[in-house]
Amino acid sequence: MIKTLLLSALVAGALSCGFPTYEAQNHVSRVVGGEEATPNSWPWQVSLQYRTTSSSWFHTCGGTLVANNWVLTAAHCISSSKTYRVVLGRHSLSTSEAGSVAVQVTKLVVHEKWNSNNVANGYDIALVKLASPVALTSKIQTACLPPAGTILANNYPCYVTGWGRLQTNGATPDVLQQGRLLVVDYATCSKSTWWGSTVKTSMVCAGGDGVTSSCNGDSGGPLNCQASNGKWQVHGIVSFGSSLGCNYPRKPSVFTRVSNFNNWINSVIEKN
Repeated sequence: MIKTLLLSALVAGALSCGFPTYEAQNHVSRVVGGEEATPNSWPWQVSLQYRTTSSSWFHTCGGTLVANNWVLTAAHCISSSKTYRVVLGRHSLSTSEAGSVAVQVTKLVVHEKWNSNNVANGYDIALVKLASPVALTSKIQTACLPPAGTILANNYPCYVTGWGRLQTNGATPDVLQQGRLLVVDYATCSKSTWWGSTVKTSMVCAGGDGVTSSCNGDSGGPLNCQASNGKWQVHGIVSFGSSLGCNYPRKPSVFTRVSNFNNWINSVIEKN
């Protein structure tokens, strides 16, 4: 089996979902090989942070606001021994920006079939419940999720967003980055010269050009893809990449396929 590298950092309301404040799609394709995002152009993007021993907060993963009190992220981002908070409406992690909020977390729900010793098995998905609902604004909005079972075509253009490393083992950015990735269909991504049997149909591959990719610290964050009606949908949750390097050729970023888990997401929110 090809070695994989988890990409977590090492050490609904009045507004319609899916419409960024700015025309984010006009950017060409850190995320590796990406660029700084327009501030607040991905208003469902959150920073999942945990409290360190010195009582400061450390960004560990991204996430997606899917309801005014629920955040979607990756299962591998969650540890039952840590205390978390979610920062919303933020561009610069080091700046207390007007309109941004930090909310404590009251519940962590990891998919029951997730196995931290076998990321290739899939089910790298979790939901985080906020201590109180957030007000939706131009800087804080809920994401649209694709209809159940949706499969994107090969070469479909999407954007990965996050505060992950700018290159393999490199520095982490202070401001949100974005990178344009083309979807690699399952038939291609499961070839032996790509990811082989490591990738499953419950996942989405995107990238693999050796230039742009997700990296450590992007985990749990969204793969944003624009639908034909102009709305953006979150089709993926950053899951893993190659241990050979974040932007290694023919080892595209691998995402949990959100449209495979609509029922699970809805069930968790309804029951909790």
